[in-house]
Amino acid sequence: MSVTEQPAPAPGQDPGADAAADQLRDRISADSLTTRRDYLRIIATVSGGLAIGGVGVAAGILHRHGDSETLPEAKKVTDRLAPGQSIAFRFPGDEDRALAVRLADGGLVGYSAVCTHLACGVLWREDRGPDGELYCPCHEGVFNVRTGEVAAGPPPRPLPRIFLTELADGSVWATATARSGEPLKDALCREFGDSHPAASRQLGCPGAARTTESRRT
Repeated sequence: MSVTEQPAPAPGQDPGADAAADQLRDRISADSLTTRRDYLRIIATVSGGLAIGGVGVAAGILHRHGDSETLPEAKKVTDRLAPGQSIAFRFPGDEDRALAVRLADGGLVGYSAVCTHLACGVLWREDRGPDGELYCPCHEGVFNVRTGEVAAGPPPRPLPRIFLTELADGSVWATATARSGEPLKDALCREFGDSHPAASRQLGCPGAARTTESRRT
């Protein structure tokens, strides 16, 4: 089952459709912010998981998401996401469309919901193959749901990715972004930067040790 954002009604459409669309957008919008304690806990989950080789996450951002050199504020995506479900959300900004998918095997991925071809909306089609596919209906663009790589059609680049993490209560949070095709470690090192030196050291980011030493002197 897929939960996605709906386009605005066309002129002359039943007025009730406006209200239904607004209700759906309200239901799938999950823009609650973390407390300081939860925020630090999510940072630790992402950086620690990568350091031991197991963040149960990965995924996407819009074309401009990865332009930021600072870590965005973590945002709650949903209280729970079951296998075979997807949900549309906004991250890192309220205008930035994104999509999270829980695969049948429990894998959790998230991407920009804007096609890298001509910026049409990207949807998840669960019934296409064992993992489903990310699909742009405008020009038949297809992306691999596990990697965001282009699988078919005209898109020139992979979908930008958003890092997701799942807390003990089952809630899913968006925590960081990556540029299209950018390695996950490079993205985290860029966004953690000088603001999270311990996480940078744990990830083995270039210059992390020198930054720590300079702070001591």
